[in-house]
Order: sequence, then C-alpha cells, then structure tokens
Amino acid sequence: MNRFYSDSKNIAGDKIIISDKNQVHHIKDVLRLATGEEVVVFDDKGREYISVIEKLLPREIVIRIKKENKIALEPKVRVAIACAIPKKSKMDDIIDKLTQLGVDRIIPLLTERVIVKLDSPKKSSRKLRWEKIALSSAKQSQRNIMPVVEPVRNIKEVLSGSQGYDLKLIPTLAGERRPLKEILKKSSARNILILIGPEGDFSGEEVELAKKAGFIAVSLGDSVLRVETAALCVASFIRIYENG
Repeated sequence: MNRFYSDSKNIAGDKIIISDKNQVHHIKDVLRLATGEEVVVFDDKGREYISVIEKLLPREIVIRIKKENKIALEPKVRVAIACAIPKKSKMDDIIDKLTQLGVDRIIPLLTERVIVKLDSPKKSSRKLRWEKIALSSAKQSQRNIMPVVEPVRNIKEVLSGSQGYDLKLIPTLAGERRPLKEILKKSSARNILILIGPEGDFSGEEVELAKKAGFIAVSLGDSVLRVETAALCVASFIRIYENG
C-alpha cells in the first residue's frame, strides 16, 4: 500500500489534507491513484493512518481516515549526528541512509577543513532538498517518525547547543581515543550526539573545544573512513548495539 506523509496540523477529525505539491504530483500524475483507493498516511507525531482517497483537487488531496494504527514506539536511544558536509552531492546520500538507519536528528556541519562553501541562499535551498530526501527515505523505509534535518551549522554552534545530550562523542584519527564499543558498553545514555568530521579530520583546536564541551574522543578502528562511511558506521553500530 502506498505511504504518504502529512504534517499533523493538516489532520483534523477523520480528514487529512495533503497539499505538498511534490506529493500531490506524485499521487495524481506518477502513481495515478484514484478516489476510493486505500493509502497509508503517517505524521510528525509517529502516528499512522489507514485511509482512503476522497478527493483529488488541483492543489491538494483530501483523504479520509478509516483506522488509526498504534503510535510508533520511541527508540530506546535517540541519536543525533552532526556530519561535516562532503564534496559534490554525497550529503544527499548521507541524509538518505541516516534516515533509513533511524537517526532522529541530522545536523549538516561546517568545520575548519570542510571544502564546501555555502552562502545563505544555498544553505536554505540545500536544507529544503535534504528535507525532501529525508521524507522520501522515511516513506520508503516505513519509518513513522520523521528525522529532523537542522539548518547548516558551524562546529561552535553545535558545541554550544549540545547541553541536552547525555553522551557526546567525537570520532577522530589522532590523540588519545577510546573504542566506540567500550563507551557504549558502559553507557546508559538515551540521547546521543556524534560529530563526524571532514576528509582530513577535525583540527586539533576543534577536538579540544569539543572535549571542553564534554565530548569523548573515540576511535572507529584502524581504517581511515570517508565522511559518508563514518556517519553510516556510527549510526549502524549504535542501532545494532541498542537492539543487541
């Protein structure tokens, strides 16, 4: 059954309004769904609705709820990943894969050694694109809880906003580090923030600033990983460890 997303503010009583132009186009022109066809709709509160298409209007779709499924269980561990923005369109793939892996918050990160330069308009347009990718990935992987894709932030902004996390990690290639597995084994943290550095790693100053903000330097093994590989490695390991 086809799955679609709706913000909870567009759900009232037994009616759901889908007005996002991309989803409207997909329903009407790509899938060519008709009135009376059943679909599944999920919202930003983790709820899922078995529904039927009631009206296909020029700019919106009216859907009637037949049954609400149970609210999706919150994961045992909430994971946020602040990932340095790599070259080309690799961040698109990172957003896609981290969404599939159940990451709750994704923060596109600018550090001293990030090559990509983004002005304000590009930051805004990239954020919109990444949100669309996260939505598509959530639909495909049948996630009922949408990840939050934050605006592009520099490392100092991320560090200053990290007080709400009970475990903060910074994988790095140099200096004294502890194995990620060792940290997770001894931790009962339920809200984790991980910083993923760029090609060439974080600068020494950035690592020291992170440590002062309560981050633990960790190792991901002997291999030097690409940005996208490191991000997926960390997310996968935490989810496997959580369920193991």
